[in-house]
Amino acid sequence: MSKPVWSLRGMHFANCNCDFGCPCQYNALPTHRNCEALVAWKIDEGHFGDVKLDGLCAVSTYSWPGAVHEGNGVLQSIIDERASEAQRAALVAVLQGERAEPGMTMLQIYRSMCSKVFPPLFKPIELQADLERRTATLRVPGLIETSVQPIKNPVTGADHRARIDLPMGKEFHLAEVASGTTTATGAVPLQFANSHAHMVYNAMTSVGPQP
Repeated sequence: MSKPVWSLRGMHFANCNCDFGCPCQYNALPTHRNCEALVAWKIDEGHFGDVKLDGLCAVSTYSWPGAVHEGNGVLQSIIDERASEAQRAALVAVLQGERAEPGMTMLQIYRSMCSKVFPPLFKPIELQADLERRTATLRVPGLIETSVQPIKNPVTGADHRARIDLPMGKEFHLAEVASGTTTATGAVPLQFANSHAHMVYNAMTSVGPQP
């Protein structure tokens, strides 16, 4: 395996319009036949070449008219306004999977399945996440609101815990499954509630996800 050109180590979560578990994780068609998703990154350590990305946040919003592999998707990224010009350019490149080994990381795969990429936005990003509790909040003022909570047992109301284990995964090898609600009003509008979410702490790299 070649040395990674870039890496994002830290917490990230995804919230999509599928039912809990997300059929796409099992090579099945999306719950509602189309795919809409938000992915948020809280970077503890990161780099693109020599450009450090430590301490920054980033978000991508996606929408496809069918399954991801059928293409014709749209993408818009929102970059932490605290980032320098070099960091902004680096994060945009990473989120679009640039210089990644083809087919090895979901960022490159998702970008290749999008026929339209809207210009990135540079905004304040408020992001908190707790993997053990399976909770997260994301706020981009005037643009995005997301909350993630544990799945609840419909009879007892107790927290329910489930995981997805993908040894050959392109985003993660093991993720905690949760329930997410998102409203986004950017170039890729999103609106779903109590739908699939997953939370991961790993390193996403240009050669694939690492523990």
